[in-house]
Amino acid sequence: MTTLAAPQRTEEAAGPSHRASRPRGGRAGGHQHGGRLAYAILIVAALVSAFPFYWTIVAATRSNAELAKTPPTLLPGGNLMHNFQQVLEQADIGKALLNSLIVSGAVTVGTVLFSTLAGFAFAKLQFKGRNALLALTIGTMMIPPQLGVIPLFMVVAKLHWVNQLQAVILPGLVSAFGVFFMRQYLVQTLPDELIEAGRVDGASTRRIFWSIVVPIARPGMAVLGMLTFMASWNDFFWPIIALSSQEPTVQVALRQLGGGYVHDQSVIMAGTLLGTLPVLLVFGLLGRHIVGGIMHGAVKG
Repeated sequence: MTTLAAPQRTEEAAGPSHRASRPRGGRAGGHQHGGRLAYAILIVAALVSAFPFYWTIVAATRSNAELAKTPPTLLPGGNLMHNFQQVLEQADIGKALLNSLIVSGAVTVGTVLFSTLAGFAFAKLQFKGRNALLALTIGTMMIPPQLGVIPLFMVVAKLHWVNQLQAVILPGLVSAFGVFFMRQYLVQTLPDELIEAGRVDGASTRRIFWSIVVPIARPGMAVLGMLTFMASWNDFFWPIIALSSQEPTVQVALRQLGGGYVHDQSVIMAGTLLGTLPVLLVFGLLGRHIVGGIMHGAVKG
């Protein structure tokens, strides 16, 4: 008996169309490299994004007369220390930095903790009215914050907290965005099997949260912490209402700089540079966790 073997199809027999269909890079799923156009676009976008900060440095190191020249200079000067001295004389920037650090730190810690707790409850715990409460929480994001300023100020005045830091700390200890953000993050990254395993081992809900949820949620908490710190640090609308020039935050103190008939832009930029440095420091400390959290969500599934 003769056995007919099926002919093997080689790449030579398949023709050039089959060889062309194979991905470049040697194997499927390999790293893909962008072309020159992609790198050029990224470089231009990076330069455009970094230019405002670079201009702040240039303006902070120049005098107001030098900034008024046409065309403007694009190189740093040697007037930085003099401008810093003017900032310290015109505003209590040291106290403002300390107050902003206290307010932003407290708001960040509170928002991250409470949002993670609420996000875990909405994501993994079963209780009556869960969906309704979540919809109500998300619905508050659609209300402009300006509508709540008058009743909020009435409550603060009733508690005698006007011109005190707790007036700007307590209203920001939790946010609807933070709750929704952590809920979505935990839905994607926290397997139900881990929670069930903790239940089988006899762990309480509190133990599960601290021992299982928090380690998994750290990248998301870092992202939320960075966003919250920046929003609290840059907040001007509510602090200018609740606080005075005797107890300012950075944004309130910057309003006092460069006064006069002609605003001294170099002094204003020097104060802005001082107010920006803590944000850059926080981003440097949390940047690795932020990138890790973004990449973890990008490769999920």
